[in-house]
Amino acid sequence: MKAVILAAGKGTRMRELTQEMPKPMLSVQGKPILEHILDGLIQVGIRDFCIITGFRADTIEDYFEDGKKWGVSIRYFRQEIQDGTGKAPELAADFVGSDTFLLTYGDILVTPDTYAAMLARYREAKFSGLVTVTSSEDVTKGGLFFFDESFCLNHLVEKPTAIQLKELEGQGWIKPGLPVWYNAGIYIFEPVLFDFTRRLEKSPRGEYELTDALTAMIGTGHPLAGLEIKGRWVDVRDPEVLAELTEGNL
Repeated sequence: MKAVILAAGKGTRMRELTQEMPKPMLSVQGKPILEHILDGLIQVGIRDFCIITGFRADTIEDYFEDGKKWGVSIRYFRQEIQDGTGKAPELAADFVGSDTFLLTYGDILVTPDTYAAMLARYREAKFSGLVTVTSSEDVTKGGLFFFDESFCLNHLVEKPTAIQLKELEGQGWIKPGLPVWYNAGIYIFEPVLFDFTRRLEKSPRGEYELTDALTAMIGTGHPLAGLEIKGRWVDVRDPEVLAELTEGNL
């Protein structure tokens, strides 16, 4: 399996920390966030990587080069226009070819066990993709996912408002006592994903949203498996989270 890592954004919520440094290159316990991700994926046998760069692309490309230091192959594609997560994976379409690939953001930290669990779940049946979720986050800050009895994705709402949450409760999507699933931002896909990202239109936020492609996939019968992440999941979204990681244990 190949891996595509999205690392093009500047990370404006990091304020002065990312004035000259892309967020995936911020140090956590002695090495960049992106290197922790790379190390974890290597531990589950992935050796072929593509990193989508953008802001200060040279910082990432000069550090990792072709990947030989880690015993892997790394290619790069630059996202010149920061117009959302929906179009960024397309830059890796030629790299992916006809292969299955793992897709992750360059600022999400999990244990290698999570990647191993993803691979195991994906091999359970013939899926077009896999999404990961956690129940420990504020769903208004990301995607709210819903699953059928086989824990396959059947509905999603991106950054729901308080009003939308009330409506979802009234419609029976959100049920008392049951988890509310937050999009954890790590996926596995077949190349069919690109058939849907190519047709994306900009959302009301003015961006191309990857979750819109997921909605279109499940709407046309493509099965997307779900997996709850057990153990650590950290979105390094702001300086406070980074400080906690620096002071604590991974």
